[in-house]
Amino acid sequence: MALDLSGVRRVVEGLLDDEVQLWRDADGASGEELDERTGELKPGGGAAVLLWEGSGAIVRPGQLSPVPPLDGAHASLPGSTAYQALLPLPAPPVMPDDVLSVSGSARDEQLVGRRFRVAEVAVGTYAVVRVLRLEMIS
Repeated sequence: MALDLSGVRRVVEGLLDDEVQLWRDADGASGEELDERTGELKPGGGAAVLLWEGSGAIVRPGQLSPVPPLDGAHASLPGSTAYQALLPLPAPPVMPDDVLSVSGSARDEQLVGRRFRVAEVAVGTYAVVRVLRLEMIS
């Protein structure tokens, strides 16, 4: 008996309300260079290639499912700059150091224009969404 996930897919796709772009440097490197004077990471001279553009969601871990912890349970909280990306399965495979940029957001207008470096790709893949760990660049 096959499990029908079409209803779950529709719900999850409704949560993907950010417009994102996935970039990779042509040489496969992250392309970020440290400006030692200011301490900021700036785009390097390598040409970035747009791999994919579409709907996704940039969230803090646990943001979409506010479940209170059980009494007495101890859990480590994510850092204040910890973000995750939720991408649909048709998006191409992502590699560490790829860059996600946000071109539109219905949920958080402060995300528009932000760029995130993919820190970890093996956070989780489910039948309806791919989960990535991100670090904010700018």
